[in-house]
Amino acid sequence: MSETVRTRASWWLRLSPITQRRLRNFRANKRGFWSLWIFLALLAITLPAEFVANDKPFLLYYHGAFYMPIFHAYPETTFGGEFKTEADYRDPYVAGLIRRDGWMLWPIVPYNYRTVAWDLPVPAPSPPSAQHWLGTDDQARDVVARLIYGFRISVLFGFTLTVVSALVGVLAGALQGYFGGWTDLTFQRFIEIWSGMPILYLLIILTNVFEPNFWWLLLLMLLFSWMGFVGVVRAEFLRARNFDYIRAARALGLSDVAIMLRHVLPNAVVSTITFLPFTLAGSVTVLTSLDFLGIGLPPGSASLGELLAQGKANLQAPWLGFTGFFIMALMLSLLIFIGEAVRDAFDPRKLFGGARPPEATGEPTAPVQPAAQAG
Repeated sequence: MSETVRTRASWWLRLSPITQRRLRNFRANKRGFWSLWIFLALLAITLPAEFVANDKPFLLYYHGAFYMPIFHAYPETTFGGEFKTEADYRDPYVAGLIRRDGWMLWPIVPYNYRTVAWDLPVPAPSPPSAQHWLGTDDQARDVVARLIYGFRISVLFGFTLTVVSALVGVLAGALQGYFGGWTDLTFQRFIEIWSGMPILYLLIILTNVFEPNFWWLLLLMLLFSWMGFVGVVRAEFLRARNFDYIRAARALGLSDVAIMLRHVLPNAVVSTITFLPFTLAGSVTVLTSLDFLGIGLPPGSASLGELLAQGKANLQAPWLGFTGFFIMALMLSLLIFIGEAVRDAFDPRKLFGGARPPEATGEPTAPVQPAAQAG
């Protein structure tokens, strides 16, 4: 057995039997398994967006020294130019100065999401071409670059909102379910009142008062999104708080915090995890919807919703609408397929390979014969 195989076997054996079964069930769902890899591949491309789509070279060599314009703004005089402002590396004059005694490495897409293409052969929005693979929008900005940056900010917004909402929702649900009584009753009345707030109207009003940005939208959506996790966690804590092992832990003097963290929370986390991919898909859709309505990220930001809005406003440029639609359909489909696979993995009634235990199917089981005793 090779060292690699031995290492993998050792890693697998260190996992608990329940974790092994869940991983096998997840791999058995081929649609969700491959959707995860496709989503991770897209994430690996878009997270380092500055190295994939940018109007600056990510590495530059000049006069025996290396420069990284992506992280630092260098004046034109650094490369023998005349102005002390930041160098425009797309300017033929500056590019000629650098190539005279050096070289530049450019990203695959030589445009930033804010870069305006002044040399278009037709008025913007221009159709797909060799320079702009998916065309340009109505402000002559490259669609591929805006798609890469928009995908990244949508996923990061969704991930951040989902994780923080899950933490707050699990904490609130745990307190309600474990203590019950007036604590549960008070929290439930508060949630009923708070969930009745008109979120869209609040967004419209506050957008006219404050300039929206990533963190402002995240905080505002967090005020309401955490309630989606409370019901599941609360029900699990209400069910488990009167179990015999919980009563025994209390009798032994274990604190409430220790009981909640060690004995009840692991069971509630399982049901919470199955909701995370679906909540992530909903969070991405929320940001896209707000940008489509014009009350989301600041104007000019890379956004999938803004791309869809441009497709609606420019019906003569169908590549805008089709691009936004297909990328949103692909992203949400991948997240839903991953969520289905995670749900199946944590379902105790499902086994590897699609088999189900006899107690779940209602089939009779053969009685176990006692072993013959040695004479």
